[in-house]
Amino acid sequence: MTQIPRAALILGLAGLIPFLWGAATVLRPDLAAFGQKYMGPRFVGPYVQLFYGSVILSFMSGVLWGFATKASGAQAATGYALSVIPALWAFFMTGGGPTSAALNLIIGFVGLLMLDFSFSRWGLTPPWWMQLRLLLTAIVVACLTITVI
Repeated sequence: MTQIPRAALILGLAGLIPFLWGAATVLRPDLAAFGQKYMGPRFVGPYVQLFYGSVILSFMSGVLWGFATKASGAQAATGYALSVIPALWAFFMTGGGPTSAALNLIIGFVGLLMLDFSFSRWGLTPPWWMQLRLLLTAIVVACLTITVI
């Protein structure tokens, strides 16, 4: 098993901060009050997670698109077509209130993991990619689950 490069791991974990903060403010009303007072209501509870989750799903569409550029022919066309799914999912499926949006983001991140797996099996990702994606997805889904329950 190839080790995840330190920079990729640090940046990946840093990208979890809004999810972790959002979950913490759901669990701790005093932390939510502090965040709301000093940062505003958009940066606490489910709101920060839902907005940021949509951004990250869209960002990951771009990452998958980049991986698709390594392919050719029908595989490239398939990769390009699949790469837009996370962004479209975020756009169409994150309305309707915090609970349904969080559930749809969970589904979106699990679906993204399946796309990551496909791109990895096609040899388009770095060898350590799935280790990182499994770790990050597990944490994101756990944080979003706190919002749902």
